[in-house]
Amino acid sequence: MGKRYDNIDEIEASLDGTGLKIGIAITRWNKDIVDGLLSAAAKALVKAGVNEKDIVIVTVPGALELPLALRKMAVSGKYDALIALGAVIRGDTYHFEIVSNEMAAGITRVQLDTGMPIGNAVLTTENDHQATARMTEKGRDVAHCAIEMARLLKTL
Repeated sequence: MGKRYDNIDEIEASLDGTGLKIGIAITRWNKDIVDGLLSAAAKALVKAGVNEKDIVIVTVPGALELPLALRKMAVSGKYDALIALGAVIRGDTYHFEIVSNEMAAGITRVQLDTGMPIGNAVLTTENDHQATARMTEKGRDVAHCAIEMARLLKTL
């Protein structure tokens, strides 16, 4: 995209993953969907220039455990950006709302408290079909988000 204003600086988005270190936290619940998200995210990261050796994957039991693992990763100083992958699929109880809301709030809190960019691709869907339909696109999108935010924060 070209410059919009003559006298106003504008920082362009960058999807160059060269030299970036990316941590990915995944959940064990809904394994097939998480594996689809992870495959798409990893392919997108490598295609954007992230070296496979600079990607680390950790596994937690479920979505509520993601924020703690992400926080530990964020404060380690080992990563330029993090990615959260999982799937919370509505069941017959209120549990879906609790898990979805608390997980998302926790990830946002970690991001703001630590200054570490975290791409959140924990799908929250009504059923397996919706999650399966979204996993490839969202996996790719979250990889791009992590790279873009890592580059932006380095520039700022």
